[in-house]
Amino acid sequence: MSGTITDPEIQALAMISATLQVDYAGEDVAWRASPFAWIKTRPSRQVGTIGERLIAGWLAAKDFDVTRSPDSDADRLVNDHRAEIKFSTLWKSGGYKFQQLRDQNYEFAICLGVSPFDAHCWVIPKTEIIRRWRAGDGIQSQHGGREGTDTAWLSVVLGAEPAWLAAYGGSLSKAAQLLAKLAPRRASQS
Repeated sequence: MSGTITDPEIQALAMISATLQVDYAGEDVAWRASPFAWIKTRPSRQVGTIGERLIAGWLAAKDFDVTRSPDSDADRLVNDHRAEIKFSTLWKSGGYKFQQLRDQNYEFAICLGVSPFDAHCWVIPKTEIIRRWRAGDGIQSQHGGREGTDTAWLSVVLGAEPAWLAAYGGSLSKAAQLLAKLAPRRASQS
């Protein structure tokens, strides 16, 4: 993988990342030449918010109407459709972990993963998340014990993604196309 980003979708996301960077200025890390390196320097409690802001900026640049959710069951409204946003940077194991998936009031989850010079995105309907979680098919309960059934996570190892996941994106372009179908503009937005 080279240090140059050629995909226009990833270039746009990197530009949004650069504008957010000033809000989270920090020390250098192993991803030194990456436009996403600064995210790795932030405390974990900020990383989810950064992911939400990256998605909101990216979707707004693609002419989606993105607003904050009026409650904590969803992160954003995308064209008035309830979206949960999950964000992961690349783990040392070569994959992403989208954590804290719950059975809450949202229509779909937008899972954005960034690596030093690439990004991956999936838009997964909540019904599919719940179905795969119950079947133990790529989505696993996150915690053990009695409390272990309220949250789950999706582990995506690049190059070994679950086959079913391909229908929900992979690239930013594919995710945006699917999102346009899952979250069409409502009549009141036209």
